[in-house]
Amino acid sequence: MPPSLPVPGPAPDLCNCLAIRKAARHVTQFYDRRLVAVGLTTPQFSILARLRRRGPSTINELAEDLVMDRTTLGRNLRPLERDGLLAIAPDRDDRRRRALAVTPKGEARLTQAGPLWAAAQRDFADSFGAEAAVALRTALAALVATDLNGPHAAA
Repeated sequence: MPPSLPVPGPAPDLCNCLAIRKAARHVTQFYDRRLVAVGLTTPQFSILARLRRRGPSTINELAEDLVMDRTTLGRNLRPLERDGLLAIAPDRDDRRRRALAVTPKGEARLTQAGPLWAAAQRDFADSFGAEAAVALRTALAALVATDLNGPHAAA
């Protein structure tokens, strides 16, 4: 029996950054289509879900946790605050800092979005493969934990 040939498909990108960004956009669009029914984007859902898990956080803490720059985070916070899903107030411990917290309306929206997100998770695993999805999340967590500014980084 002849050896099986690889399934034709797109050649992998040579640039790591481009490959990761394309994959991130592809997956984000998939989740966005699922969450549109409750009026959230994937980044907005992630922000609210992370704040629910962490509790009130400063903008810097949340930006670091989400590996997101403050400007991008700010663009995602404005509609959440405008729609009453997120409260931004002076921090209890340091009045100079601003703290973010999910409002009761935000909690209700997260409750609505939860089943849609869970269905997207299942559909992703069904399409990509459950083991491959676990391996992907593991590899991505390792990538985020990697010091890319180590001894070989350009000055």
